[in-house]
Amino acid sequence: MTKAAIVILAGNESHADYGRLANALEAAKEFADTDGDELELVFDGAGTQWVPELEDEESDYHELYRTVRDDAVVCDYCSGAFGVDEAVADAGLVTLDEHDGHPSIRSLVDNDYEIITF
Repeated sequence: MTKAAIVILAGNESHADYGRLANALEAAKEFADTDGDELELVFDGAGTQWVPELEDEESDYHELYRTVRDDAVVCDYCSGAFGVDEAVADAGLVTLDEHDGHPSIRSLVDNDYEIITF
């Protein structure tokens, strides 16, 4: 059994950012598809900007996102800082504010999650 936390920090401004997103979602899907693995998909920092795009059915990555959406959480502070807090709320995604308004990476490490950042 593997426990993985995939943290998407890349924004959505460049071709390289789209590559990071695609790789993050593919990695998340691999963990989600493996029996016994535990996954936490964290949208943090500029990565929170992906939520409105991924929720859009016209997005190239919408279907891939849907395969791992149930494991997704969003940084509470960053969703507000990057102006996507309403889109996150509309999507019904869980926001985390465990450490100064942000998800606690330490608690993930303490719970034996491997942290993988994109």
